Amino acid sequence: MLTGTEVKSLRARKASLGEAYAHVRNGEVWLEGMNISPYAAGSYNNPPPARSRKLLLHKREIRKLIGGTTQRGLTLVPLEREELKRRAVERETARAFRGKRS
Repeated sequence: MLTGTEVKSLRARKASLGEAYAHVRNGEVWLEGMNISPYAAGSYNNPPPARSRKLLLHKREIRKLIGGTTQRGLTLVPLEREELKRRAVERETARAFRGKRS
């Protein structure tokens, strides 16, 4: 769950996942250690940069994560968005096809 100023900072690419990790607490998944820089125009509305953030997930997703962390001893680590990687692959594929059609 993010505040409005945190969303604006994220859109301005002012965040770091370097030390971030997630854990399950009371049936909810919480993200710790993610640093979102304060939004410059946010004034007093800016929350602390490294606060705990609740991840909004479906119950089945939470159950899957709980199973992985408790039964198999896995750790929850946030990664860069897969969407960015997918777009890059699609762009490269489109370029390759454009080159073959000429």
